[in-house]
Amino acid sequence: MHQLTNREEAGRTLAEKLLHYRGQDIVVLALPRGGVPVAAQIADALQAPLDLLFVRKIGLPWQPELAYAAVVDGNPPEVVVNDDVARYEPMSDSALAQATQDEVEEIERRRAAYMAGRAPLEVAGRIAIVVDDGLATGTTARAALKGLRRRAPAQLVLAVPVAPSDTVHDLRPLVDELVVLEMPDPFRAIGLHYIDFHQLDDAEVLALLNRRRSPG
Repeated sequence: MHQLTNREEAGRTLAEKLLHYRGQDIVVLALPRGGVPVAAQIADALQAPLDLLFVRKIGLPWQPELAYAAVVDGNPPEVVVNDDVARYEPMSDSALAQATQDEVEEIERRRAAYMAGRAPLEVAGRIAIVVDDGLATGTTARAALKGLRRRAPAQLVLAVPVAPSDTVHDLRPLVDELVVLEMPDPFRAIGLHYIDFHQLDDAEVLALLNRRRSPG
């Protein structure tokens, strides 16, 4: 099994496969926390602004671990309903609205902590490159991509270092380009495909973001 050294190496290698976008109107969007060091390398290589893309799960009130929907950071935030769950376990409009508001407040709290309250970068008409440090089921990425598509990017790209082939197959129709370095078979936990996959803390994320501040 080939292992990536760390998230930074993964980002540099991914960036080499995305160089055809350099010089175009790009925004790089990291799924925090793990996607940030990967995305920072890509943003550096492409000379592009870096932003965070927050996604929060909305669970059923009586089964919180089951994702009924997800709310995706944006202006305004986008709610993506899991149709497979909604078909069998419908949630009232009022309950969904309240749960959405709760999660939007959490997104705003996290954006304030990480981005000093800066509004999300505009993606309409731009090439949006979504980055994470790996995918397993792809549930969060699916919500992020569906929410972003509604914000009318010129192109939507997903770039990840490692993911199982079935997840890549499922997500490919949602994007204009999907770049993945490794599709191990069998696929194990994402962290097993890295030599260094330490848990990032807020200080590391803030340091990366402060170094990459851009007006976008």
